[in-house]
Order: sequence, then structure tokens, then C-alpha cells
Amino acid sequence: MSNSLGKIFTATSFGESHGKCVGVVIDGCPAGLPISEKDIQTELNKRKPGTGAASTKRAEEDKVDILSGIYDKHTTGAPICLLVWNQDSDSDAYEKARVLLRPGHADYTAFMKYGGFNDFRGGGRFSGRITTGYVMAGAIAQKILDMLGVEIIAHTLEIGGIKAHTKNMDEIKNAIEQNPLRCADPKATEKMLKAIEQARKEGDSLGGIIEGIALNIPAGLGEPVCDTMEGELAKALFAIPAVKGVEFGTGFAAANKKGSENNDPLYYQTQQDFNHHQ
Repeated sequence: MSNSLGKIFTATSFGESHGKCVGVVIDGCPAGLPISEKDIQTELNKRKPGTGAASTKRAEEDKVDILSGIYDKHTTGAPICLLVWNQDSDSDAYEKARVLLRPGHADYTAFMKYGGFNDFRGGGRFSGRITTGYVMAGAIAQKILDMLGVEIIAHTLEIGGIKAHTKNMDEIKNAIEQNPLRCADPKATEKMLKAIEQARKEGDSLGGIIEGIALNIPAGLGEPVCDTMEGELAKALFAIPAVKGVEFGTGFAAANKKGSENNDPLYYQTQQDFNHHQ
């Protein structure tokens, strides 16, 4: 299995859905970076299960346990090991239905790949539970990005065919923390929550679309031709089990546009920028 993302800043995920814990080891983080348990916990709380109508009913505390690499609220330069303990994993139903393979999950693929030796409980290594480690690694990475002035925002665009109306950046920033779906459109949020609840009553689920926005990205990130920024981001996003499609910019909609419609014109924002490039 390949459980690591990144080369300079490397995050290695470990743990299973119903194992003792899930977590991440981060290597390559510079020493002296200010980071506290609260910084990591704030991000973990955003994905904590059992906190909303759209969440799994699994009630986990998801309290970060820092094992190494952080001392006195600063990184030490050593590998950082972060984990959360699994406390609400009931495996009885999975033991009884061990040979009952679920569509839309990796049960069959994992069984065939590992000859039945894989931890099948709750999806094991292929559960959305492993994203806990990604969130903790992201909290560390965001601290580095903050030093560079890079801001990352994500919000819900669509769930079950219900689309949120486009909002400007300020509206998105102010609204996404106001509801469990992190949707900037209150009216659409209300409809989405009702649709999710109805699907739950029917024993079903819904898909959706999330938009990620990165501001103030330095030019030239990524390495040609196989380690491009889009390629690396796509790989990381597809490591999330539920993700089935990734688009950048207009994505597949670009196929229906002329080049003159799809390309953004270049311009100098200030005279200083112009002089710099002379």
C-alpha cells in the first residue's frame, strides 16, 4: 500500500476505522513553527462525526493526541506523530456480515487484493475515518501556508442536485461557519438538510460538490511534467475514499467553450509589478 503524500513535507497515514486509532506521521516540517493542540483540534472539530444531520451517527470524541515532534507549542524538527483514539466502534454488525460485500465500498476489492487478511471492520483502511489523519496534517500545513500569506477556503456548492447560488469571497468566508454543511447560501442549506434527512429515512445517501479556493498562491509551484500542482492536488483529493471527480477552473465545462472564452487575460495589478518584469 502507498500511505504517504508529499516529498518535502510528507504525511503518512495510519490506522483503520475500527482499529485502536487513526493518525498521521508528518516528516519535513521545519523546527520552530508555532503550533498548539488547540490549532489542530479546531480543524478536527470541523470533521468530527455525530455533530450534525449530515454526519455519521458514530459518536467519536476525536481529541488529538500529540506523540512526538511538538514541544512547548512549537515544532522540534523531528517527525510529528498525531493520532486520535477510536472509542465508538461497534464491530458486531461487520463480524456478522463479513462476507456481505457492500456496493460503493472497497470490500470486494480489498478482499481480493489481500486475500481476506484485510481489516474489513467499518471498511478498515478504506474508510472515510482515515481522513482524520489528513485533517491533522492539514492543520500543520496551514500554519506554514499562513506564513506565506496563502489562504485556503472550502465550501459546499451542491448536494443531491440542490445548488447554492454563487457568492463573493467575503460572503463565503462569513457564512461557511454558520451551518453544518459549510454552505454559503442559507436557503440552499435548508433545502439540502431536508433532502439529506429524507434520504436517511429512506436508507439512502446523497452526493455533492465542494469547491476549494486557494488565495495568494506563489507562481511556479509544482514540478514539470509529472509532479504538477494540479496533479499532486488531484492525487491527494482522490486519496479521500468518497471523491469520484476533481476539476480545476471550469473543468469539463471548458470542453464547450472557445479558447477565447476559457482563457483568463494576464494583467499587471500595479506599476511596481510592471517595472519588476521589465
